[in-house]
Amino acid sequence: MAPSVILKLAAATALLASYTEAASYNGLALTPQMGWDNWNAFGCDVSEKLLLGTAQKIVDYGLRDLGYRYVVLDDCWSAGRTSNGTLQVDTTKFPNGLAHVADQLHGMGLLFGMYSSAGTYTCAQYAGSLGKEKQDADTFAGWGVDYLKYDNCYNSGQSGTSLITHDRYYAMSKALNETGRPILYSMCNWGEDYPWMWAQTIANSWRMSGDIYDSFDRPDDRCPCTTWDCALAGFHCSVMNILNKVVAFVDKGRIGSWNDMDNLEVGNGGMTDDEYKVHFSMWAILKSPLIMGTDLRAMTPATLSIYSNPAVLAVSQDPLGSPAYRVWRYPAVLDDYGQGEISLWTGSLSGGDYVVALVNAGNVSLYMNASLTDIFFDKSSTSSKGPAAEILQTWDAYDLWQNRMDNGTALAILNGNATSNGTAGTKSARYNSTLLSYADGLRQNHPALLGAKVATIQPKGALEVKVPRHGIRLYRIRSVGGGTRKRDEL
Repeated sequence: MAPSVILKLAAATALLASYTEAASYNGLALTPQMGWDNWNAFGCDVSEKLLLGTAQKIVDYGLRDLGYRYVVLDDCWSAGRTSNGTLQVDTTKFPNGLAHVADQLHGMGLLFGMYSSAGTYTCAQYAGSLGKEKQDADTFAGWGVDYLKYDNCYNSGQSGTSLITHDRYYAMSKALNETGRPILYSMCNWGEDYPWMWAQTIANSWRMSGDIYDSFDRPDDRCPCTTWDCALAGFHCSVMNILNKVVAFVDKGRIGSWNDMDNLEVGNGGMTDDEYKVHFSMWAILKSPLIMGTDLRAMTPATLSIYSNPAVLAVSQDPLGSPAYRVWRYPAVLDDYGQGEISLWTGSLSGGDYVVALVNAGNVSLYMNASLTDIFFDKSSTSSKGPAAEILQTWDAYDLWQNRMDNGTALAILNGNATSNGTAGTKSARYNSTLLSYADGLRQNHPALLGAKVATIQPKGALEVKVPRHGIRLYRIRSVGGGTRKRDEL
């Protein structure tokens, strides 16, 4: 790994360690992990060329310096086991071995993610790790792995209660820790047996639903559940399906252990630009890992500008680590799939700021409003002194999509004709978290992280805006004169 990246990562970790050490069981994932995984776009079509070529794009497009550091190799990399039971790589796909891939990624300032399953086989029927956790963890560590996505296929019936599933996944958690190598542990058990109730002490994230697919709200029989209490997680779950499941337990995600709403579909072509903005924004404010799942080699300017929005990423990576929650939800005009709703979401940010999201999942554009009474409903409902003090304050509202990178700039970056990395002290929409962490940038009020000021909400007032069909309006609000954040000059 590049020395400058190591120093920055070490500094950021040390900065947060004093108050997050106890929250993360292994000291990792102090903010939701960010990176890229091949599965959504490529499935089993994996190779050394794909991983290293994608990694170079992550660097060239400035995505590494926005925080996308994990390059995760999903299923189908294996050639089974040797005579002594050691996992071996398919040398046709990876002729130089996976340690070589890890070395190359580390040299780019990136981190290497791997895949296995807590079953006899992986989901694509390659060798799984059930019963071989210690041996496989040592193999992964020896290869220089920094991240393990651990699936749930072919689990030999070892599920059905929280304790059974906990123990099956704990075996790998313990084995990874015993290697002595820091390896982020991403459980992928699809929400079976309620991992949000017990996984915080053994994993850095847990999948809370069946697999996502590239649809905003289309129902699919293969994703049969619409609520969190689900006996069959399934797959082909839409963005709105997943949102309406996780809403019941958003509070279970916390520093070091996050609700994983599955990889991002942005760029795969199944949704509109507005729908992708909803998808990306909601994953960010609910503190899901942000793992890109598209072919970066064929990325459009619009896709790059969504993944590269530092004002939204700053909410995801906010050091407070507090997921947003839904304040209200109402029916709206139904679309062709019989779906339609509107909702208000809000959440606390560091320094006394708040994030506010107005989501229109209805079939027509409409005006929506977020009143201070609604935004601070929880504070009022738990107070014995009447309405929350925040309702009586004045708030500035910053639109987190207003400064989105324009397509011309994004195209120049994709074509290699423009610098991809912002500098820590500029007001451009680019940002470099390698030079200045999100935590430090927020403390310094870096303009790229704040969005554009578009309104002031008066005491007892409301923010009223037009929200497009299947769209979102996303804001950071900040108290005028009454906030806790120090206004440092850049």
